Amino acid sequence: MRNFCAPIASPLCVKVISSTLKRVRMSLQIFLQGKILGIDDFLLAPAADNASLPARSHYITVASEILPRALLAELGLAKILLGSSGGAQFMVVLPQDMTEQADAFLAAAAQEMSALSGGHLRLVWASTENLGDWSIVRRRLAEQMLQRRDTPLAGAASFEPFQNAASIDDEYFSAANLDLWREANVLGWNPENPGRVTAGAGKHTWQVSATIDGITLARHAAHTDDGEEPASLETLGSRAQGREAWGVLRGDVDNFGLRLRRAQTIEEHVQLSVVFKQFFAGELEVACSMPEFWRRVTILYSGGDDFAVYGAWDALIVLAREVQRLFHKFTTATMTDFPGQEAKTISMAMAVASHDGATLPEIYEEAGRALEIAKTSGKDCFLLLGRTLEWKHMGEASELKDRMARMVSEFGCSPHFLQELAGFYRETPEMELAGSGKRRAKRFDRPWRFHRRLMRLLTGPSGQEFQRLRTNLIGELIGRGQAQRKLRPAGRVALEWARLSTGV
Repeated sequence: MRNFCAPIASPLCVKVISSTLKRVRMSLQIFLQGKILGIDDFLLAPAADNASLPARSHYITVASEILPRALLAELGLAKILLGSSGGAQFMVVLPQDMTEQADAFLAAAAQEMSALSGGHLRLVWASTENLGDWSIVRRRLAEQMLQRRDTPLAGAASFEPFQNAASIDDEYFSAANLDLWREANVLGWNPENPGRVTAGAGKHTWQVSATIDGITLARHAAHTDDGEEPASLETLGSRAQGREAWGVLRGDVDNFGLRLRRAQTIEEHVQLSVVFKQFFAGELEVACSMPEFWRRVTILYSGGDDFAVYGAWDALIVLAREVQRLFHKFTTATMTDFPGQEAKTISMAMAVASHDGATLPEIYEEAGRALEIAKTSGKDCFLLLGRTLEWKHMGEASELKDRMARMVSEFGCSPHFLQELAGFYRETPEMELAGSGKRRAKRFDRPWRFHRRLMRLLTGPSGQEFQRLRTNLIGELIGRGQAQRKLRPAGRVALEWARLSTGV
């Protein structure tokens, strides 16, 4: 099975949506915004396993695409009134006299969604008249959304979210259903089950395609050697070079919410929502279909401003750098008219399964915690193998990793020298409490002591090439300035990267 490769939304697509919204303003109409809440609790709820987590995450993606389209179809409205969708939220334009019907539709969908998810998922929505500037309309939507988050039954008397919320429907969120969603060229919806998505049939159906009317999804999955089923975590780990291990990569655009709040018009809001969602859905699908990735990574989800992928640990590092490169190129081309750095950078984090019994939910959650640390400590960075690096230093870490690997493969150094080098980092807190209670620097924290110990450790042939490589490696690890007292973070990342590459 080969998935389609969706391109970024064309300028024509955005212009069509914007011009239609302007025409709709000739009549009395409202903006309706919907969001799915409780996603993390749902994904990581008890009983989540290696099969159910991908199914649950994929459901969030397709549900936020299908529900607004089904709403328009049930009300007999034009498809073009869909402003944005996907990434667990959506926005549509409706005639004001259909507000009550829309509330009833969404209340029924929310009730079943809650029942399917064991009460973890909550569909909330807000609507307001198109009166005043977009900043005023947006504020009214935000205030109403906040009210409904706090009082989920407000405005939906028929919504009974806890009626059937005893447990998650594991049969629906199963590997079998996930395979159907991934394989389907058509997704459908039925009024009898308003919170469910079906594959291949339904009262209303939509093509999974890169066309304006189609649904753009990133759903690449690495398969077994015979191509019969998705590859297991163990299989993905076995396809890594060096240590056989798998991991999870998660990424999130920096300050995307702030950029949306600064949008001056509804057209600008729609444009940002559409092009960012289609960037991740399209470019991630294309990247994962490339020869170096297609058998080694599987997409967990792509959202409006974030994504998650799991697979062989070494492929994830290369994929992260490729996505960051594409994202920088994308924002340079599309965000030149937007002042400031909001939504122009992306941060990522990777977690590697460190033991045989590790599960996908466990490592996914660990990668999420690491991503929060990365975004808190700085923007436009990558938390990798225990250290947060700015993207501009990733090339430096990669080159240093290659030099370390050469020491083993070309010059016969024992791979265990990498393990001994790791001791330098464990031994290098900047200061320690002396017996008198005063703080003083540890003796081996001085650059020349590092240099002397490293020279003794890195032994090999007496040729000039090896000596030059060794000197260069030491300089990259501890810096060339005598005043520099810390081992460089890029060196730590390179060291752990080399250890994984050589299987130490």
